[in-house]
Amino acid sequence: IARGAATTILLIAVTTLAGTFLSILGAAGKRSGPKPLRLAIATYVEVMRNTPFLVQLFFIFFGLPSLGIRLDPILAAMLAMTLNMAAYTIEIVGAGLDAVPRGQTEAALALGLRPRLVFVKVVLPQALKVIYPALTSQIVIMMLESAVVSQIAVRELTYEAD
Repeated sequence: IARGAATTILLIAVTTLAGTFLSILGAAGKRSGPKPLRLAIATYVEVMRNTPFLVQLFFIFFGLPSLGIRLDPILAAMLAMTLNMAAYTIEIVGAGLDAVPRGQTEAALALGLRPRLVFVKVVLPQALKVIYPALTSQIVIMMLESAVVSQIAVRELTYEAD
């Protein structure tokens, strides 16, 4: 059981870090990127949110080898969980970014900060405070979904406990 718990913790840690990073990039791109990028991100979010996680997992683990891409079960699970989490958290992060008053950005730009620095030092910290509860809920959901990865022979906690 200890090895299964360690695998589950690894899956959740990697998924949380990578998914949150991707969601910050995705939310920023969806809010201020060029139109083709915004459309691509919106399509990605809709496709990932409207397909079952098990289908996504099976596509990555069983479908990618037909394209010549073979992944280890744990790596496939991490990738599927990360892509799934990012799709949901892009909207969460986007709502947090929208919650930061526009005046904060304008004031930072007026002080001479570069737009990227304004995002990282002014907007993002305030947005993270707003999204923390929803992001935590999404992490808990990913913990629950981690049990599904046993379908591709990842020996996570519930698989080991059986």
